[in-house]
Amino acid sequence: MKKIQIRIAEDGKFYAETMGIKGNSCLSYIKMLEELLDAETVDSTFTEEYHETEIQTFQEQQQTVKGD
Repeated sequence: MKKIQIRIAEDGKFYAETMGIKGNSCLSYIKMLEELLDAETVDSTFTEEYHETEIQTFQEQQQTVKGD
C-alpha cells in the first residue's frame, strides 16, 4: 500500500515520509505535497525503497469473437 506519513512539529515544520513507494516515483508524491502545502523541501533522506525497483504486472486478456 502506498502512503505518505506527515508529521507537523510544534514549530510548524512539516516532515513527510513515503512508504510503499519504490524507486524515484516517491519524488512526484513529495512534489504534489509541496504544491498542496505551498511548501519547499529543504532536506531529504532516501529510504531503502527509493533504491528498489517497482515491478508492475499486467494481465493479458484474450477474447474470442464468434461470427455468424
